[in-house]
Amino acid sequence: MEKELFKKIDSYKQTVIDLQTHMIGCPAVSPHNGGEGENAKAAYLLSVLKQMKFDEISVINIKDAKAKDGVRPNIVAKYYGQNKKKTLWVMAHMDIVPPGDLSLWKTDPFKAVVKGDKIYGRGSEDNQQGLISGLLAVKAMMDGGIRPPCNYALLLNADEEIGSTYGIDAILKKHAKTFAKDDAFLVPDGGNPEGTMVEIAEKNMLWVKFTVSGKQTHASTPGCGVNAHRAAAHLVVKLGELYKKFNKKDKLFAPESGSTFEPTKREANVPNVNTIPGTDVFYLDCRVLPCYKNAAVLAEIAKIAKSVEKQLKVKIKIEAVINESSKPTDKNAEVVKLTQAAVKAVYKNTPRAMGVGGGTVGAYLRNAGYPAVVYSKLDELAHQPNEYSSIKNTLGDAKVFALISLNFK
Repeated sequence: MEKELFKKIDSYKQTVIDLQTHMIGCPAVSPHNGGEGENAKAAYLLSVLKQMKFDEISVINIKDAKAKDGVRPNIVAKYYGQNKKKTLWVMAHMDIVPPGDLSLWKTDPFKAVVKGDKIYGRGSEDNQQGLISGLLAVKAMMDGGIRPPCNYALLLNADEEIGSTYGIDAILKKHAKTFAKDDAFLVPDGGNPEGTMVEIAEKNMLWVKFTVSGKQTHASTPGCGVNAHRAAAHLVVKLGELYKKFNKKDKLFAPESGSTFEPTKREANVPNVNTIPGTDVFYLDCRVLPCYKNAAVLAEIAKIAKSVEKQLKVKIKIEAVINESSKPTDKNAEVVKLTQAAVKAVYKNTPRAMGVGGGTVGAYLRNAGYPAVVYSKLDELAHQPNEYSSIKNTLGDAKVFALISLNFK
């Protein structure tokens, strides 16, 4: 059975090209990023899905006044298995990021260009490669007349790139009955070129905004003011103490096995050189191991800020811009073990369960109590100019997903 399925999947190369060509030509940029949303791409995908042998197809529209037609579509397509009470979901997102600086592109980002194994275009890898892999896995089962042990379903989401407000977050909050308690999820939206990373955990994410307030004055008379910029710089250095306070390591996570606390964005303060700023604003990106609570980190940050306030006579406002925690998926969960076995069988490598510092939609699912694996074999071109997907990896991952489905009971 596996050999026949794999043979069918290998015959779908032109299907990969056709699907990518149409989707790249439907730039599903968020309306909150200057685009129209996913409607055109969703309409195309619905036309494709309706030509296949799915038993259920539906659309969950989430209202968004900024989007074309006022909604953000999320597509559900289910192929029944022998046990209709349990479903293996493959969840991919339809939205993409803008192309960025067009001068850095060698091709039109919204016109597919095929060069050997690579298909160039914005969204080709993030997340169309995984979306197509999920679709081809079930197509092979349909074409072969195979019903898997449990249902196989595609969940094609909106709004992943901006924060999932109109995607999986809304579905879990407003349409929770879409899923059953024994369901599991594959999210083909992260991985590495070797195809060895089976992501089952994420660090807690905490983004903190600091507004340091002093007193503006002429740069030639610093004694008449309080330099907020100098105080902010001092605070940035002091925040390095967080590394010592929260210093545990966890080998599950790579490439950084510990928590990280990095100053990043700084907002403009004064427009001229000869003015000492009275206000200075910067941000700290914290990725915290799950063994720690974000509240404990915020408490330590407040303590550090208080010491700077006292020393340099400023006021510091602290705001948590993002404050998210993520439960891990059990490394012994059925979907984790099946993914590792399928990847090893298809790619002849040694996959391992890992954690990452970046945030994925897997966190929403895990926090809702569902086991979720984030997996793809990809070249990590997401958000970059000259983004491309690999046809070979697309077909390879389709085999992985089909093999998992055949053994998911």
